[in-house]
Amino acid sequence: MGFFTRTKKKDGWVTVAFLHDGLCVARVKRVREGRPVVRLCAFHPAVDSRTVATLERVARESKLVNYQFGTMLGGGEYQLLTVEAPNVPPDELKTAVRWRLKDMLDFHVDDATIDVVDIPVDANGMSRGHSMFVVAARNALIQSRQALFADSDLALTVIDIPELAQRNISALLETPGRGLAMLSFDTDGGLLTITFKGELYLSRRIDVTIAQLLEPDTDQQQICFDKITLELQRSLDHFDRQFNYVNVNKLLLAPIGASGLHAYLAANLYTPVEAMALEDVFDLSRVPALQDVAQQHRCFLTLGAALRHEEVVL
Repeated sequence: MGFFTRTKKKDGWVTVAFLHDGLCVARVKRVREGRPVVRLCAFHPAVDSRTVATLERVARESKLVNYQFGTMLGGGEYQLLTVEAPNVPPDELKTAVRWRLKDMLDFHVDDATIDVVDIPVDANGMSRGHSMFVVAARNALIQSRQALFADSDLALTVIDIPELAQRNISALLETPGRGLAMLSFDTDGGLLTITFKGELYLSRRIDVTIAQLLEPDTDQQQICFDKITLELQRSLDHFDRQFNYVNVNKLLLAPIGASGLHAYLAANLYTPVEAMALEDVFDLSRVPALQDVAQQHRCFLTLGAALRHEEVVL
């Protein structure tokens, strides 16, 4: 099984994310009109979340055994690279991309599971090149994640990544005809994405963790704020040069619970900055616990991955 595989199943879709201190489980129902409805979102503490015993317990307690499952890789478990799209037929695309990756990965390309995500070109034909994202992870890691669900007798059909989970949320908040930048933080660091017309155009990692943002030492926090601002300025400038046909009209800051960052970014970036809440995207009426900012932060990317639905992909 590669990444992003989708299989339709009548019982519905559940996403399980393995966090450093437990499991986050989410189920979202898209509706024809209005915000997607969060049917389930819960955090289950665990010393070691990646065990059959833990996964079986969570599935049993939440009555999820008959659902189809998706999961998400964490920091250090994959590489996301940008390459020039090979000029080959679609059925030869992954082979051609694999050849290009042989000197780009930190492990042997023969040991890699890969998938690709296209970056659309300018509809008016003004773009100079055609690029795509390539996701690569070690075969052994993918096989171990598959085995974890198989040994728990759960149907794993999707292995996702945080960048695409964040893309799913960003796509619902875009202003028509404008690009949208979004910034989130977790234990792996910061994640900046830019989407346009529901597609991912840019992804950047920022080496500042949520723990550092919540640091009570104001001097250390100021250093983090400066580092984030500099990286955002560089990334937005780079994006503007590379995709000058996309007008990014604002940066949305995902729920983090860290005071001061929103105001600091708003005062130091030329791009307007707004703080978002999950209720801007989802109907949270069935899960009152998500009114808490800390829970919104913990479940942010898991809910984004849970927005994935059956559709055709590369």
